[in-house]
Amino acid sequence: MIAKLLASGLAVLCSGAQPCAIAQTATPQPIELSVMTFNIRYGTADDGDNSWPLRSAMVWQLIQNHAPDVVGLQEALRFQLDEIRSRVPGYAELGVGRDDGRTRGEYSAILYRSRRFAVADQGTFWFSETPDAPGSTSWGNRITRICTWARLVERETGAHLYVYNLHLDHESQPSRERSVELLAAHINARRPRDPVIVMGDFNAGEDNPAVRYLTGEIERASSGTEPAPPSPKLADTFRAVHPTATGVGTFHGFRGDRTGARIDAILASPQWEVLDAAIVRTNRDGRYPSDHFPVTARLRLTRP
Repeated sequence: MIAKLLASGLAVLCSGAQPCAIAQTATPQPIELSVMTFNIRYGTADDGDNSWPLRSAMVWQLIQNHAPDVVGLQEALRFQLDEIRSRVPGYAELGVGRDDGRTRGEYSAILYRSRRFAVADQGTFWFSETPDAPGSTSWGNRITRICTWARLVERETGAHLYVYNLHLDHESQPSRERSVELLAAHINARRPRDPVIVMGDFNAGEDNPAVRYLTGEIERASSGTEPAPPSPKLADTFRAVHPTATGVGTFHGFRGDRTGARIDAILASPQWEVLDAAIVRTNRDGRYPSDHFPVTARLRLTRP
């Protein structure tokens, strides 16, 4: 315990049998964090020239080159995660397959640098009326949708943060709206109230009520009769840096198109200062790692 206190910048003052008092010895230093969200396209899709074996190296090389501290992956199957982690060492993994809560189906996995962070808590919930039931669906989505989350602690400073990685439904707007309200309830119920990062494939652009609710622009996402949880009022990290940018579409169907909606995003609670944000359009002679562009953000925790 004493070692942990010293590591977090606290001094332990003891005198004989008297109880120990804890005093702060130094002002906490700001913490910088690089984050990436990346829908890697499920690896069993019949994509022809864009099939997984022909693009997998581009995926793991992109992650390796950007070297984020935390990565949220969507549509990742078990064999894809195994390949990425074997090729890009230094990351530990959190998450489960959405079909059975173990290994079947797509993950919304969180990868994090294990030398920098430990895990204080973690879990996965399903976007449904029964969020603890693996494989459950509600609200009009035909496909199972999930969110994996973690409370990470920085080993050197003891600073904690929550990370949520989600994949919302691509067809049902009621599902997207009810899903973000469920997410907001989870965020609002967290204890202690550490800084938050939400990332993922929202399958909704920035003008969609599901996204506007999370950023605090509207009070609720759905038109349900029950009261909605208060919005977590998260900042859109991309717009914090590029408020007037156009041509920001992130789903491009392996064509590199930028004209669609920006459906992949990183959102952050007010404790974070946004230093940089980008849509990564890396390609190799017109071939792309995925049918989505990854999105990155560099953040500074000003109140660790």
